[in-house]
Amino acid sequence: MENNKYKGVWTAMITPFNEDGSIDWRSFDKLIERQVEAKVTGIIINGTTGESPTITDEECIDLIKRAKEKVGDKCFIMAGTGTNNTKKSVEKTKSAEEAGADIVLLVNPYYNKPTQKGLYLHFKTIAESTSLPVFLYNIKGRTGVNLETTTLYKLATEVKNIVGVKEASGDLNQIKSACELELNDFTVLSGDDNITLEIIKNYEADGIISVASNIVPKDMVEMVSSALKKDFANAEEVNAKLADLFKILFIETNPIPVKYASYKMGLCQNIYRLPMCEIAEENGGQVEAVLKKMDIIK
Repeated sequence: MENNKYKGVWTAMITPFNEDGSIDWRSFDKLIERQVEAKVTGIIINGTTGESPTITDEECIDLIKRAKEKVGDKCFIMAGTGTNNTKKSVEKTKSAEEAGADIVLLVNPYYNKPTQKGLYLHFKTIAESTSLPVFLYNIKGRTGVNLETTTLYKLATEVKNIVGVKEASGDLNQIKSACELELNDFTVLSGDDNITLEIIKNYEADGIISVASNIVPKDMVEMVSSALKKDFANAEEVNAKLADLFKILFIETNPIPVKYASYKMGLCQNIYRLPMCEIAEENGGQVEAVLKKMDIIK
């Protein structure tokens, strides 16, 4: 898909907070600028990595507006608007469109575990409520339900603005089947940094929605762009350099390690919203060790 405008690196951005729990807008602006400078394809606002369950509807709108104001037309802004309540998701999606989002990301409904028919109707209803392009987000480990490839195909063929999927099922066979769907202008993005090169190389996936690109956006852009150009020698070299980082960023539940790493880099404060909390001391030491080994911090 040579002309796929959604291919490349998308950063699932952290949300920085102040000591009083409010959004740290100064750090937010700097984080955005860093991503734009690295030439990412897009930035995800209000995703899991951004602690979306603790972000209010009003804050979500403010984050989208601020991000769009900062990036202009330099990259896309994708807003996470999916919930396990279809009506609520429609409302959030419409609000995100009004706030200036370019695309919305809809996660599988979590906890209530709908059937495949329920998933189809849920995503169809939300997508038909907006004129924006829609990406689906399949992550069984976080939601308890899997978006089967047959359901994905039905949605992509019957709902015109469903244009892609973030595949984070962890199932290589399912990811392969999603990449092999005979769909025009449909984008398959990896949801796992550590297997991105493998699925671009072997299954012709289109890129990554990345956690690691919060830390090393330029390296991630180089690795993915090299892989998409089939320069696998360079892509594999960069991927090998980043392997320890990919691993350590999930030593605890995302986004705790990546936010801690960002804090050690001076990009944000080490503040979370419950139920996310500070990293365990031992694990924090391991994150620091990897950052030092990679010369990211001194």
